[in-house]
Amino acid sequence: VQLQASGGGLVQAGDSLRLSCAASGRTLSNYIMGWFRQTPGKEREFVASILWSGGGPSYADSVKGRFTISRDNAKNTMYLQMNSLKPEDTAVYSCAARLRGSSTYNSWGQGTLVTVSS
Repeated sequence: VQLQASGGGLVQAGDSLRLSCAASGRTLSNYIMGWFRQTPGKEREFVASILWSGGGPSYADSVKGRFTISRDNAKNTMYLQMNSLKPEDTAVYSCAARLRGSSTYNSWGQGTLVTVSS
């Protein structure tokens, strides 16, 4: 699976931003798609995941209620709608995919930088 993330940018605290992750290369129905983020000096952090076949959205506590993960089957694209952004949400966001039954995300897109100013 090839993944390409986009949509990052510079916003102010309280603003919204939507990230996109375009997928290609394989049928995605057996995949779980996820968003991760990382800041310098910190480990990569799980943000959200979703079953491509539908259902099962899961969120990190830090974003629950503010972020929404979704996918568009027709466009083979996954989204991360981020509302009420906070400065601590500043990070490089990456999308990833893993097969159902596997614990390892083995397909990664390049990151997109989100910067939230206070």
